[in-house]
Amino acid sequence: MRGAKSAKWVAIAAVVALGATACGGGDGDKGSDSKAAVDPNGKFSVEVGEPQNPLQPANTMESNGSIVIKSLFSGLVDYDENGKIVYVNAESVDSKDNKTFTVKLKPGWKFHDGTAVTAESYVKAWNWAANPDNKQTNSFWFSDIQGYDEVAPAEGKPKATELSGLKVVDDNSFTITLSKPIPYFVYKLGYEVFAPLPESFYKDPKAAGENPVGNGPYKFVSWDHKKQIEVTRFDDYQGPNKAKNGGVVFKNYTNLETAYEDLKSGNVDVLRQIAPKDLPVYKADLGDRAVDQAYSAIQTIAVAYYTKQWKDIDPKVLQGLSMAIDRDTITKTVLQGTREPATGWVAKGVLGYQPNAAGDVTKYDAAKAKELIKAGGGVPGNAISIQYNADGGHKDWVEAVCNSITKATGVKCTGDSKADFQADLNARDAKEVKSLYRSGWVLDYPFNANFVRDLFGTKSDGNQGGFSNKTIDQDIAAADAASSLEESEKKYQEIEKQLPNYMPSIPLWYYKVNAGFSESVSGVKYAQDGDPILTGVQVKKK
Repeated sequence: MRGAKSAKWVAIAAVVALGATACGGGDGDKGSDSKAAVDPNGKFSVEVGEPQNPLQPANTMESNGSIVIKSLFSGLVDYDENGKIVYVNAESVDSKDNKTFTVKLKPGWKFHDGTAVTAESYVKAWNWAANPDNKQTNSFWFSDIQGYDEVAPAEGKPKATELSGLKVVDDNSFTITLSKPIPYFVYKLGYEVFAPLPESFYKDPKAAGENPVGNGPYKFVSWDHKKQIEVTRFDDYQGPNKAKNGGVVFKNYTNLETAYEDLKSGNVDVLRQIAPKDLPVYKADLGDRAVDQAYSAIQTIAVAYYTKQWKDIDPKVLQGLSMAIDRDTITKTVLQGTREPATGWVAKGVLGYQPNAAGDVTKYDAAKAKELIKAGGGVPGNAISIQYNADGGHKDWVEAVCNSITKATGVKCTGDSKADFQADLNARDAKEVKSLYRSGWVLDYPFNANFVRDLFGTKSDGNQGGFSNKTIDQDIAAADAASSLEESEKKYQEIEKQLPNYMPSIPLWYYKVNAGFSESVSGVKYAQDGDPILTGVQVKKK
């Protein structure tokens, strides 16, 4: 996600996808009436925002599009509650050297248009997404595969249109050869960018993004832009997660306060997050239908390194700004204890998480903050702004962070509000951020590389702020070249411990799902990526 959403960018002050230790929804089922009759064909609604891009699997790097994509498409693998690989469309993914992988598909799978899902469905989709002519936001996810540099060279014209590392063996098997071994590559295959596409997609990819045909548990019905997206259960779905309901309506909201009022009045069934102003009362309001659980995502303040303000900045300045933020007080008061102060860059619950990776940089110390900023030459202009999306419940904490920084250091700080998440992301993509920006990142796969390489590697799609460091790039390459998953994990942990020296971003806090659901549904649970598990929701008969 947002992806970064590479992974997925998180839209709201605490949201979002499918993951590593897919947790159940805490008290989620207590409020359901187990004796209430269930309507297996009943549809329910979920609060979302407008997706940034067309609904193409490789063109979605944010949470609003990702939750829809995941309902429509199923990939090769997923993960269980312990972060172990679970095969979905794949029967097996085998490798003897972490470089060449043989994928065998489960036969009999169909796309929503009735055509067969074959090895060619994957290989052709990946080749299309990797081709720079198709302008997919997540194309760099295919850069591990042999031949990517010929298809999408950093400079000059492409020498090929297909990845040489992808070979179809027969209808139900293909091979993937990487340019170099990567011990955690199978984990990456759980991200929706690696979904297959039907042959009909290529006739008009733009139209297919507006009317997608997938192979997942739900099939597309309609998209009324900035209002709602509707999907219906796909009865011929062959995967392990068949829908227990008739479909989903993704309702578009421009603010969480309205969504919460609609939840209380029964006009929306499932929320992904409660607005900050309602956090003090939502548990009393909803009772057993209130959700409070951790998930694997982190909120940071990212730096627009391409701006004149930050281009050649001494990291001491950013260290000082970080130490000027009183995370403990803000999470306890403004955020009502629904966040936990971050002590590093890797979210909890993923392989390789380590406490206190950032050292003192995330500890509040006003005197030290002022001292570091001065030692680093000061903040250019002695003023900063933090860009955020107004529809995500961020205004209150952004103001609190600004007040903390100004009080501790004298640096002027203001919020820079964008109308919605789509406008916020578009400004990032266009490199129009004036100073700093709010960034939320949720896991795409349960391994620490997803929070390091996919955000801070110079060429990574999730690196929207322009951070670049040769030492970090070299260390990332070394971690990817490790001989085992365990060794790679340790090397990425070492990289994370070095990040305070470079400050690619300022860690704030770890996310929690603070959400709720209506009296019309039961079985509502939330995955480790913070999204509600749509297929498990049951709709009560009216």
